[in-house]
Parts: sequence; structure tokens; C-alpha cells
Amino acid sequence: MATLFSPLKIRSIELKNRIVVSPMCQYSSEDGFANDWHLVHLGSRAVGGAALVVAEATAVSPEGRISPGDLGIWKEEHIPFLKRITSFIEQQGAIAGIQLAHAGRKASHQLPQKGGKSLQAGEGAWQTVAPSAIPFTEEEPKPTELTVREIEKIINDFENAALRARKAGFKILELHAAHGYLIHEFLSPLSNKRTDKYGGSFENRIRFLTELIKSVRISWGEELPLFVRISATEWTEEGWSENDSIQLAEVLKRSEVDLIDCSSGGNVAQVKIPLKPLYQVPLAEGVKKNTGILTGAVGLITTPQEANGIIAENKADVVFLAREMLRDPYFPLRAAYELKMDIHWPHQYDRAKKK
Repeated sequence: MATLFSPLKIRSIELKNRIVVSPMCQYSSEDGFANDWHLVHLGSRAVGGAALVVAEATAVSPEGRISPGDLGIWKEEHIPFLKRITSFIEQQGAIAGIQLAHAGRKASHQLPQKGGKSLQAGEGAWQTVAPSAIPFTEEEPKPTELTVREIEKIINDFENAALRARKAGFKILELHAAHGYLIHEFLSPLSNKRTDKYGGSFENRIRFLTELIKSVRISWGEELPLFVRISATEWTEEGWSENDSIQLAEVLKRSEVDLIDCSSGGNVAQVKIPLKPLYQVPLAEGVKKNTGILTGAVGLITTPQEANGIIAENKADVVFLAREMLRDPYFPLRAAYELKMDIHWPHQYDRAKKK
């Protein structure tokens, strides 16, 4: 029986345990560049014992940023500092991952600490794009509907970003197809009203993602794992559903995707989400049990016992921790102590290890 501290091999990579630091936007970049904040933020969680540390949603183009503070990987100059971060993560015995993203209609926003509203013309706003010219809320600017040629360019942006990620030393790549950002916007019938090959039927709405995966896999390589984060439900009857996610997972499994990171929501404003501990775990469990693909559970997982139970009960293959990792970068070390597992500590911290 697998436990939270069982290793997991995916293609050429072996995770030393099942604890993943979820990608969490820091809104701390200028012109997409990583800096000391990202080094310490990500590096400290590698020191803390996580098997996989995933860098935040990283924009594949300037116009794909949620805000001017987003991390980016749209030019070669971004690579050196990212390489410094991945090297440090690896020195701690962890794997460095990165999430590639395009914000679509949810781009061009203020930093959260400044209110998070859509940028205005005098604030450096840029034109947002989407599968259809439907804003996220009525108060936000209308996005431009993408042409087929523009879709092809974005796919190329992802492919080039994946190549840069590999050069920067990342070993696991995740595509952000959740939370109402561009890929998710194509998947959902609520945000995709196109009448061409990228809209209408389920097969057409998933086409952007499947073409993107095929293109990214070429530059990313066959030996390295590829994850996809999805919103497994939009929490509304008219939107993307759990059954849609299971159907998509079957397709992605055949498309050489290795793991589906099962989150939810983000594409429908003011929808009621039943927030409670472990509320998204059944989504990961459903995808896993119906398709056999590896899944990751995320969302209000806060204790070692909860995380271990998810793995031990075969509800998911890894747990993605977000806010709990912000509260406690050393959650894995604490979890090992509470679960009575003897794991390696950094030698610099060994004197504090509870025997």
C-alpha cells in the first residue's frame, strides 16, 4: 500500500514522496523575470522536504500574463535566473517543475495587493484574447476572439516556452488548463461559442488543448513527465462537468499526458463552491478510478493525516499543497514526524530533527 512517503516513478523521474508544492502566483516579477523572492520561496520548500516544487503559473507571452507581476518564460533572458532556482531545488533532493500558462480573458489585471481589477488604459492595460468575445464579468473589457492563425501562434508560444523550461532545468511540466484561463476557456461551453473547428462539440472544444499537448511534447521530450491541471467541474449544470473531465482524461491519457492535477472552478463568476476540507479530492478520485491515469488532489488539504489518507486510500497519486505550504514550508518534515516516518533532513537542520 502506498503512503505519503512512498516514492513514485513517472517516466525518467522519481519523486521521493507524494508531496507536491502547488504552483502559486507570487506577483513579484518585473518583465517576467524571476528574482531572489522566487529563489527563497521555492527553495525553502525544497529544503522543507517536498518531492516536487512547481513554479507558479508562468506566462508564455507578455499578453498571457494575469498581471504585470507575473513570472514569464517568453524570452531567452528569463532562463539564467530560473536555472539558478532549479539547481538549488535539485541540490535539496527535490524535483523542479513549472506550470505554463496563458491567462486569456483573465489577463491584464492589477496586482492583487492593488485591488486585482482590470487594468485601465493609463495603467498599462493590454488587449485580452479568448476563444469568444465574452468577458469574464460584465464589468471587464471584452476580449478579442482569437483567429485560427492567432491560436497557432499561441500553441507555438507554449512549445517555445517548454523548450526554455527544459533549458532552465525543469524536469516536470504542467499545462494550466484550469481556473478560467485560456485553455479552460476553450474547454468550457460557457466561454467557447465558436463555430469553427475549435468550438461547438466536445471534440472541437478540447482541440486547442490536444494540439497544444502534441506540440509541447515535441520540444519537451518523451522522457520527461507532462502534467495538465484542469478544473474538473465548474460547479454549474450548464458548464464543464465531472463527466467531461473523465472523458477528457481518457483522451489525454492517449495523448501521453502522465498526470492530471484536479482542481475546480474559476471560469464562472460568483458561482457557489462548497468549500470544506478535501472538497476536491473526489474529483481526483473519480478521474483516477474511471480512467487509470495518475491524478493529483488539491484544495484545503491541511494535515499530514489528511494527505496520507488520500494516498493510502488510493484516491490520488500525489497531493498538491498550496496555502498550507505558505503557512509551513517544512510541512513534509513535520508530516514525517507525525506519521512516524524517518526521512532524510538537510544536514544543516539535522540537529533539530525530533528523534
